[in-house]
Amino acid sequence: MPRTLRARTKIERVRTALRHDEPDRIPLAEVYWTDFLERWRRELALPHDADPKHYYDLDIDIATPNLDPHVRPFEILKDSAGETTVRTGFGAVVRKVHEIPMPHYMAFDTDSIDKVRSFRFDDPWDDRRYFARGDDHLSGVGDRIARDVDPWIDRVRAMSADFATFGGVIEANEFMTRSIGQANALLWMGLYPDDIGCFAERINAFMTEAIKAQIDAAGGLLDGILIAGDVAYTNGMLFSPDYWRKHFKPGVKAMIEVAHDHGLPVLMHACGDMRAILDDLVEIGLDAIHPLECKAGQDVVDLRRRMGHRLAFVGNHDVEIWAHGDRQQLKACTLRKLNAAKGGGCIFGADHSVPSNVSGETYDYLIGLVREYGNYPLQLGDADIPLA
Repeated sequence: MPRTLRARTKIERVRTALRHDEPDRIPLAEVYWTDFLERWRRELALPHDADPKHYYDLDIDIATPNLDPHVRPFEILKDSAGETTVRTGFGAVVRKVHEIPMPHYMAFDTDSIDKVRSFRFDDPWDDRRYFARGDDHLSGVGDRIARDVDPWIDRVRAMSADFATFGGVIEANEFMTRSIGQANALLWMGLYPDDIGCFAERINAFMTEAIKAQIDAAGGLLDGILIAGDVAYTNGMLFSPDYWRKHFKPGVKAMIEVAHDHGLPVLMHACGDMRAILDDLVEIGLDAIHPLECKAGQDVVDLRRRMGHRLAFVGNHDVEIWAHGDRQQLKACTLRKLNAAKGGGCIFGADHSVPSNVSGETYDYLIGLVREYGNYPLQLGDADIPLA
């Protein structure tokens, strides 16, 4: 299927930025909470199905297939006006109180180290992951419970007409959060380090095959791969960087290599303070890191000074300032951080995702700032600062 001129322009813009060259303008990418979308539509008097990615002509969209280790429909344990509880293909029992944004993980079928040792995965090449409607954890469990989602390939085809389209996987720690729980994962790393290390290696091997299967299923419609994996929190890594280097890094490297072998750049979504392993990620070929949370002490200008153009950055615009700052603060903070885009290597976005305490008017103003000041060569006026 030939790509539209609109899509080809965005693909070239994103790839140019990720090569650390300057495209026509700074690319934009974003993730939105459902409650923000509802507020944005209401406050800007937009139709009920208005989509900010199209409305603001953003550059990237992401489609993640069914990555559940066991391909099966959700088991509905409770469904009422106030809450829904399901068991997913990860073997996780998840309760979603409708008025609370985050779901609550109640239990896990894999609840002992013996079950970890004997854990089995369904085929990552199973056609249902890519070509069939159905339930899957990553698409269906978030600030809403969604069921019977469209086939992955249909989502890819729709996105590819308008965006640089990225496939998606999760790395081992993100998988463990859904299959055994973060508390068990960290506890068992201490008690059974070799067993959890082996589990991590097996998960990452499964995800490497899922990347290959996505590339094959998409038939040339993917423009990159996103690896999601939170291995850090506000104050640093969730576990030893050396343990990550031994058991997690080789699998992430294999995923990046598969993508690069097919000419696809790789972004990594990793919350928290990842600075302890940024040099490792550069070493294994990662193209860009997202979202660079401000509350974890990260600043994209400081990171550019430290890293130079060895790594591209996506995000780092502070949603707390977006929610509570006045226009002067919003403009000053935004333009300061655009300095990191000098020479390319930056994609504009929030430092995680856009929450509902950001007004539609504020978000509209922010996008207008990037449209005004984000064209190359950058003209930042009084906000221009040296990076050397």
